[in-house]
Amino acid sequence: MTAPTITEPQLALVRTAAEAALAVLPTSRELIVGAPVPASPDMLTTGQAITAKFTGAATGEVVVVVGQDLADALKESPLGELDLTAAVRPALEAASRAFGPTVLDPGQLMEPGVALSAIAAKPDAIAVPLLDGGEIRAVLALALSPWPSDGAPGGMAKRGPAGAGVMRGGLDMLHDVEMEVSAELGRTRMSVRELLSLSPGAIVELDRAAGSPADLLVNGRLVARGEVVVIDENFGIRITEIVSPGSERE
Repeated sequence: MTAPTITEPQLALVRTAAEAALAVLPTSRELIVGAPVPASPDMLTTGQAITAKFTGAATGEVVVVVGQDLADALKESPLGELDLTAAVRPALEAASRAFGPTVLDPGQLMEPGVALSAIAAKPDAIAVPLLDGGEIRAVLALALSPWPSDGAPGGMAKRGPAGAGVMRGGLDMLHDVEMEVSAELGRTRMSVRELLSLSPGAIVELDRAAGSPADLLVNGRLVARGEVVVIDENFGIRITEIVSPGSERE
């Protein structure tokens, strides 16, 4: 296999994508991001892989392979067998967003060797091992077509008025794209051990004070806040604040 012809700024983007994915990847171990390498089928042969394509500011494919320990823990949860694709999707989304605003497809569960073989066959596919004491416990692999030419998210240089026109046209093309909209009361992080200890009647404390507004997210990105209401026996959100870009973490 020939070495990828990707520049150092682009490799830095891959590392950023791996760090973003690792921050939301459910795992029972404290993992660290390893050095990016050419994707290969034998990087991690046990466990499960989830692969998804994305479009938007960048077009490509992302694969996350998790070890068998996590896959087994989700299957044996006292809450029933949990969907591995749903559990790993935030990591897939975080990785793709490192290249700019993107829309991720639902994703597909695959065997690790099959998923890594498929992405390794793409030009300049890069994989990042996620390590525990030097041992690979998970893998993130990415292939973009094309890769950003300047290492910036989406490969976009600073634009003047002409560039703004191109962006406007791109947004018009996305008007009919369906986006996943969700409401969130709060979040917390739990280890696999804590997850497995859950039982009916258990209380999970969230990072949100009682009475605080709920968040409205589009494909995982905060866009608004509001209060919870009931509409014909269904829950809804009455918007009280539109979150401007760049202020999501305030």
